[in-house]
Amino acid sequence: MTETRRFVLLSLFLFAAAVSVQGAILHHAGQPTICTCGVVRFWAGDVRGPENSQQIADWYSFSHVIHGMIFYALTRLALPRAPLVAWLAVALGIEVAWELVENSPMVIERYREQALAQGYSGDSIVNSISDTAMMVVGFALARVMPARATIGVALAFEIFTAVTIRDNLTLNVIQLVHPVEAIAAWQGTLPAGSRP
Repeated sequence: MTETRRFVLLSLFLFAAAVSVQGAILHHAGQPTICTCGVVRFWAGDVRGPENSQQIADWYSFSHVIHGMIFYALTRLALPRAPLVAWLAVALGIEVAWELVENSPMVIERYREQALAQGYSGDSIVNSISDTAMMVVGFALARVMPARATIGVALAFEIFTAVTIRDNLTLNVIQLVHPVEAIAAWQGTLPAGSRP
């Protein structure tokens, strides 16, 4: 078996194991498997709509791609001699842990205090697993792209989502950790029902 094939098989196994645990815990916690609307769509474009964080992908999928880029850089710095599959395992562990924390009652309630997430009830299991897959995409992109290109893509995603939906990874973290009233007011002016 070639080294590449071994890496791909190990990576698929790690991903399947991680999302199986993630899905089982979210199911046990009462999160719906799919959107409670009963329909599975690839994209939910209304950031304030009831299908946000319920469908396969949404505007926050860009943030999860950035997670993967960040996790690749951090694992590479922290574990320079470890094999790539170990870096991926650490990245998957961090992402799955975040998905479980993000869907805990305390964090869901904290998100509801934000202008763009007042009706937030947590992710569907399909959306949460997709978020983890998006992190893997970002991890893989960071692995194959030059560092400057990776940083450029991450910045482009941040600017694009900030302009389009008035939110991004940076603003999301700020508003979750230490809300800023000026950011909340700006986000609150996004028209309800808008589909950027």
